[in-house]
Amino acid sequence: MLIGEVARRSGVSARMLRHYESLGLVRPSGRTGSGYREYSGEDIQRIFHVESLRATGLSLREIGRALDDPGFTPSALVDDLIRRTHERIAVETELLTRLRRVHATDPAGWEDVLQVVTLLGALGSKSADARQRAALASVDEVPVEALVEAALGEGDPNVAGALRWALARSGGGGPALLAEGLGSPVAAVRERAVRSLAEMPGDEATALLRNALASPDDMVRGYAALALGTRGEADAVPALVDLVVAGTNDTDAADALSLLAGDDAADRIAAELVDRLARDTTGASARGRLTQALAGVPGAGSSRALQELLHDEDRAVALTAAYLLQLRDMG
Repeated sequence: MLIGEVARRSGVSARMLRHYESLGLVRPSGRTGSGYREYSGEDIQRIFHVESLRATGLSLREIGRALDDPGFTPSALVDDLIRRTHERIAVETELLTRLRRVHATDPAGWEDVLQVVTLLGALGSKSADARQRAALASVDEVPVEALVEAALGEGDPNVAGALRWALARSGGGGPALLAEGLGSPVAAVRERAVRSLAEMPGDEATALLRNALASPDDMVRGYAALALGTRGEADAVPALVDLVVAGTNDTDAADALSLLAGDDAADRIAAELVDRLARDTTGASARGRLTQALAGVPGAGSSRALQELLHDEDRAVALTAAYLLQLRDMG
């Protein structure tokens, strides 16, 4: 069978068949009297083998080895193909994500496209300064999905702060995306998610922070409680008292309790602090912090608690209570 007919039947161009021959992949078995290439049935079968192996992603060099090396074992080569395919998919997925994000900004012209592409690239830069500049310039320029992804993966505190600032001023969808980060198996991602959520305004963010009070992660509960305290959410009181006891952000927690201690909530907060003081498991340093937290709680309930603490067995607690009562009398 001559090369033209082989090309027609196999779907492989005559030019490619000549290329295969130059590489030694497929050599026609004979020649006609006029010198034309003549392919046998076995030659055609080898052409189909080459094409089949090309379809798996093998290079022509690898195909030649696979067909001609008697000691060839395909397992290692298949493993390498799998690895390369995963890498290619990852690159293509990243490109698809970037294109979708560009499309989501509804660019009016190529200048807008280039601006978004530049900012997206800068958010992934190895330079912290470049990432920070991109974050500060990203409001209304970059889709919120890209900002959330960057915020959840950012380890530099200055860049992270800029990203939280950008997210707080971004459009809708941010809180729900950040809430997914609260369930991450990585503690650092959970922290970044709750801290970003804490700076986002609106009822949706507040509701998600309330849900975070039930998180098994102490750090997530703590940041959620601090944010909710500044928003006047009384549900945060138990978690805020936990922070005072633990000595984690205890000063901020005490300030939040003071903000929450209005006319209706003051006695409840005082009772919560007193209950913790009365527990045998509360250590001396924690009892001191709880006593100091009573200073910011107005009303008769906290005053009675401080009066009782004047006779506490822990002298440091008693002295702190006396000092706080003195300040109240002076006020």
